[in-house]
Amino acid sequence: MPHRTEPADTPAKISYQGEPGANSHLAAREAYPDLEPVAYPTFEDALSAVKSGETRYAMIPIENSVAGRVADIHHLLPDAGLYIVAEHFLRVRHQLMATEDASLETIKRVMSHTQALGQCRTTLRRLGLKPVPEADTAGSARLVAERNDPTTAAIASRLAAEIYGLKILKSDMEDETHNTTRFVILAKDPDDAEPGNGPVMTTFLFRVRNVPAALYKALGGFATNGVNMTKLESYQEEGTFNATMFFADIEGHPVDRSVQLALEELSFFSTQITIFGTYPASPFRKEAAELAASGQIPLKRSS
Repeated sequence: MPHRTEPADTPAKISYQGEPGANSHLAAREAYPDLEPVAYPTFEDALSAVKSGETRYAMIPIENSVAGRVADIHHLLPDAGLYIVAEHFLRVRHQLMATEDASLETIKRVMSHTQALGQCRTTLRRLGLKPVPEADTAGSARLVAERNDPTTAAIASRLAAEIYGLKILKSDMEDETHNTTRFVILAKDPDDAEPGNGPVMTTFLFRVRNVPAALYKALGGFATNGVNMTKLESYQEEGTFNATMFFADIEGHPVDRSVQLALEELSFFSTQITIFGTYPASPFRKEAAELAASGQIPLKRSS
């Protein structure tokens, strides 16, 4: 379990976006087996459930090792009023599923979430199947079951196939064997990791000043103080098309002297710094680093 404490005054539930059988559902069950996963139609609804006290946590996907960042999340987090208290990495395995009378010869179209379709792009092209974007993976499986059309299939989890009574035509459809999604777990109140109690991550957002080389100067403190930045993404806001907002992850705790100095230098060249949380680094990070150090780099699947 990725989190240290669980407040007793909130429901033993965890919200996620999608329908039963979605990968977020799997992540919630895997990370918090003692909490009841509750499905919500949108990310906003899943986040609001935590804010209103309907659920204790929200399990939110933030990026994938193949398809990149999950759309909308970076825009939603600043206004959600929640705090990141943990992270979880889920090895994502996509299954091609359809009704009982369907086969690889009868299907022509495949429905799924855009991220899932992107993670199976090469395999879909090789099979000659047309991708059809839908709201989420499990919802696509439900639609295939309801329509009972042998020409239409879905890409979703094995759990979704069980829930909606579909048969799997092809297992592990993902193009890359390392296909992994990183989730963040959000809570209503902050619960930062204790300093000196193992490796931690700190996630924050900042806005640089509109001056030449502001980003270069703002990040200089992390380099000079030996703070490893594992993620840096920019995005536009308010229709300005100026990449002034940045979303970042660093290794370390804000009370660490090196991190303090880096954040202090960042503040000289920023108009806003918002820390979303400091939380234990997932063991997956160490495992992935050791794999990379040993030269065991994941390769694409053979076609």
